[in-house]
Amino acid sequence: MELVLLRHGESVWNRENRYTGWTDVDLSEKGHEEAKQAGKLLQDYGYQFDVCYTSYLKRAIHTAWDVLDEMDLSWITIQKTWRLNERHYGALQGINKTDTVKNYGEEQVRQWRRSYAVVPPLLKPGDARCPNREAKYQTVQPTDLPRGESLEMTVARVVPYYQQVIQQAMLSGRKVLVAAHGNSLRALLMYIEQIDEADILSLELQTGVPIICRFDEDGNFIERFTLR
Repeated sequence: MELVLLRHGESVWNRENRYTGWTDVDLSEKGHEEAKQAGKLLQDYGYQFDVCYTSYLKRAIHTAWDVLDEMDLSWITIQKTWRLNERHYGALQGINKTDTVKNYGEEQVRQWRRSYAVVPPLLKPGDARCPNREAKYQTVQPTDLPRGESLEMTVARVVPYYQQVIQQAMLSGRKVLVAAHGNSLRALLMYIEQIDEADILSLELQTGVPIICRFDEDGNFIERFTLR
């Protein structure tokens, strides 16, 4: 069995070097091209999909659209879930990453970005950026909606969805694509490969580059590689 993971193409805020998190910014022109190239690459290697899982954020959704359109698979089911959203960066969202270093110091920013359990500054209740103010999250339990997350908290919401939905689809024989985000995919890979807390922090995933996870027939992980 194989599972294909894809970090969305470059977003407008990736290009501007801003913390994005759950802010629903779109792909840049380069991001659309990266997604289309990923679709072409997957098609050239002979991949097919029965189902695609993605987040509630349009940079991931539009990446899935571009990939599947390139593969002539626009008709397959795309299942969206907030549990595959990017890590919520709290009050840092929208701020230029270089400016946060100037304002808070390099060590503090390193802790927020590269520690497994450290949570960034939380959004205050009532902040316009809080997800409970958005229509897309009205069916989600309010206690499930974060105002900021560590990577550990991201893992806690991503892994159960993988176990209960994505893995079961794979085990039933379906060919699966997951189009998501740097940190939600790191959370998946941490679980799938049993990567420890220290090593997962150094794992970098490039935008628009397909990652292939290979498993045996019982669902045990064998190897990971990228397509170029």
